[in-house]
Amino acid sequence: MKKQPLSNKLKNRFSAHAVSPIANSHIPYSNSGFTIVELLVVIVVIGILAAITIVSYTGISSKAISASLQSDLSSASKQLKIFQVINGSYPTANNCPTPGSTEICLKSSPGNTLNYLPNPTDYQTFNLTNTNTNNTNYRITDNSAPLPVALVCPFNFIVVPGSSTYGTSDFCVMKYGAKQFSATVPISQAAGLPWTSISQTNSASYSSNVVGCTGCHLITEAEYLTIVQNVLKVGSNWSTGTVGSGYIYYGHSDNNPTNAIAADTSDSNGYANTSNTSGNQRRTLTLSNGEVIWDLAGNVWEWTSGTVQSPTVQPGITGTGSNWREWTAVTNPGTISPNPSASATGITGASSWNSGNGIGLICSNTEDTGLRGFLRGGAWNNGGGAGVLTLDLRYAPSRADTYVGFRVSR
Repeated sequence: MKKQPLSNKLKNRFSAHAVSPIANSHIPYSNSGFTIVELLVVIVVIGILAAITIVSYTGISSKAISASLQSDLSSASKQLKIFQVINGSYPTANNCPTPGSTEICLKSSPGNTLNYLPNPTDYQTFNLTNTNTNNTNYRITDNSAPLPVALVCPFNFIVVPGSSTYGTSDFCVMKYGAKQFSATVPISQAAGLPWTSISQTNSASYSSNVVGCTGCHLITEAEYLTIVQNVLKVGSNWSTGTVGSGYIYYGHSDNNPTNAIAADTSDSNGYANTSNTSGNQRRTLTLSNGEVIWDLAGNVWEWTSGTVQSPTVQPGITGTGSNWREWTAVTNPGTISPNPSASATGITGASSWNSGNGIGLICSNTEDTGLRGFLRGGAWNNGGGAGVLTLDLRYAPSRADTYVGFRVSR
């Protein structure tokens, strides 16, 4: 046999292992990337993890801010009480960095702002609020612990939740009926008798003079009715503990004593200075947010800023003139806005409530064409006629009487 040259052998061997282009075209193509579905799954998972992280961070951050606000208030309260022990009264102002003999320097954490409001009559009580840049607010007083509040209110004002019924947002109102601080300056405090013998006109004029309050004004009808609607819905304000059952407390109105009386700094002493320890003469009502208001009914009448004059019609009974009557007896609802009746509160069963349920009476005249101001709540001698919805529409805004006062809101 003839031997092949070495070069031919190598050539044949390499040719035997070569892959033809045709055979090569049948090898499947391998792709190691993600499909669209897989990418979407990855994106969703990343989104969920990011959301969890953000929520967790927000919760931790919120708790840290609240803790900081409360810590500032507790520390400042201790400083104030030490000052009071040494000096016999709380400081007149928070003056940093160089306080005087009657002032103090209260500091807050970064991002927080302290607002010190002492009682300007005797500097024996105070309100202190602390506000973070994210608008979280906490408040402390000389006899309370730090509590969150929706708004930063003036001294001895409380926060009232707004009402969609009356078109109001959260607002501040005097905890006590206005007392006279100076000739034209009202103040909210427990001590002293209500400021009386004042007209609606002057009440409106002086309301803006409250110390430390920008935007203060005589309480409006919508604001007053917002408070009424709120307290009517709170079971503890009713004699049986159930809304609509029994009566809602209607304050000092039994003519014993035969005059207006001071309030008390303790909200648990709702019968303070009355001749009672139980029954319908309780002077305190609690709002849904836990705030307590004094003498919304009874003690003295209080002006609101509401007025009525023809062609607006007072609610009442057509053709019967000016008379006191139950709200349930009203047959002509009138055209006053907002509607001042119990039924307009939207509370189940309220349309059937009368003075026996503690809401009071209305004195009105559907034919009256004169300008009349709104007097609310009743006085110390109105008996069962006093109540949170009691309304007297007989007097002009210029009228001033010894049993008539007012209340300020912001």
